[in-house]
Amino acid sequence: MEETYAIELKNITKRFGSVTANNKINLAVKKYEILSILGENGSGKTTLMNILSGIYRPDEGTIFIDGKEVTIHSPKDAYAFKIGMIHQHYKLVNVLTAAENIILGQPGAPVLDMEQVKKEINSICSQYGFILNLDQKIYDMSVSQKQTVEIVKVLYRGADILILDEPTAVLTPQEIKSLFSVLRNMREAGKSIIIITHKLQEVLDISDRVVVLRKGSYIDSVNTVDATISVLTEMMVGEKINLDINRSEPHDQQDRLIVQHLTCRNKEGLKALDNVSFCAKSGEILGIAGIAGSGMKELLESIAGIQSIEEGSICYCCSNCNKITISGLTPNEIKHKDVSISFVPEDRLGMGLVGSMGVTGNVMLKSYQTGVSPFVNRWFPRRLAEKIISMLQVSTPGTEFPVRKLSGGNVQKVLVGREISSDPGVLMVAYPVRGLDINSSYTIYNQLNAEKEKGVAVISVIEDLDVILELCDRILVLNNGHITGIRDARNTTKEEIGLLMTADGDHMHE
Repeated sequence: MEETYAIELKNITKRFGSVTANNKINLAVKKYEILSILGENGSGKTTLMNILSGIYRPDEGTIFIDGKEVTIHSPKDAYAFKIGMIHQHYKLVNVLTAAENIILGQPGAPVLDMEQVKKEINSICSQYGFILNLDQKIYDMSVSQKQTVEIVKVLYRGADILILDEPTAVLTPQEIKSLFSVLRNMREAGKSIIIITHKLQEVLDISDRVVVLRKGSYIDSVNTVDATISVLTEMMVGEKINLDINRSEPHDQQDRLIVQHLTCRNKEGLKALDNVSFCAKSGEILGIAGIAGSGMKELLESIAGIQSIEEGSICYCCSNCNKITISGLTPNEIKHKDVSISFVPEDRLGMGLVGSMGVTGNVMLKSYQTGVSPFVNRWFPRRLAEKIISMLQVSTPGTEFPVRKLSGGNVQKVLVGREISSDPGVLMVAYPVRGLDINSSYTIYNQLNAEKEKGVAVISVIEDLDVILELCDRILVLNNGHITGIRDARNTTKEEIGLLMTADGDHMHE
């Protein structure tokens, strides 16, 4: 073999009981390369990377590092072979500084020379273009700053092969641009970088080569210069699919939900929303954009009656123009006022569904408070469950199979399908396609648009700014509990939305 690869995986197989997550996968990563790994949910991407990072051990197959066969039993072994993985959910200690997190767990003298440590870390930051305050506490950092700490941590431990799981999931366009610049610098320095992501345009922007997995098997690899979004999608799914979001023009609009001067506090007692006012209209999709912790969760939960309100009012406007005040009411009290609000929360099983029930039982939850015994008639809920399973292609053995045993993506489909099927006046969805593959995602997008065309006021928190611009009619941007802008989605840009997401207090405007 003329070329020495940084990594070679040969005939890697991993089984979990009767399920084969990886089936005889052969994959190689070159030095000086950024490789993207694509695949639908359940295609085996994360399992394969967990094998490489020492979290799982393969049942069959061999791993080669720099042409030499190795055995990786644990993350400690992976670090010994200069492999570091940056997970989507960061593993940092909030009360420690950036420098303390970076050296945590490292062997060394009982008393460290922190000035020397900081000098070494700053050298790494300068080499690759990181901007990092080493004395800053983790709890005082943005998401992108925490990610920087995680990346510098694995570089400080000597990693030459870096695996990044969904690295841009909650970053603004400006932060993504900065991250990509750093990754290119790392590639030029000889690092090998593997990225797992669902964002196809970013794959084309950052990677040199793309590997596609499908149903646990290796499908093919393609040089990014020869790839397009449609080509990559067809490789992932196995057939051509329509990636157009059919956004229609709003018509016959009326005020449906009026929020005025809404203020509430989070569990830590800090203001999560501060004097928030807006109106959601029937027949439109109002997108909510913001970085993590900006108040999106509290906003939707306040409207749904789950979050306590300190000040302000929320009014639901009926089709006959009557206004019903729902602020301060519980979900049951809101329902008894004949207010039709459906809510898909961020916490699917914690708040949305009962894990021990099947799809039928979870559909019936919507009618448990009507005073009629749920056991009188299961025929209609079962038919509705079958419709949801068919419409959204939920992978389940049957309508009575417990939803907690389904994959995260299928749980998401059940919850979204149930809420859409209840014919709401207001439909609120938090991250409606999180965990879904691209085919299912576009099915959900078009379902939301269909609800809008029926006259529903759709409010959706969406983290992908390309999608929010293509799907929504207006975009409300939250930043630290304040509205920094409401924009017409047809006449704004990702860059403008990104700036509003990170604007400081002196530039906040509506």
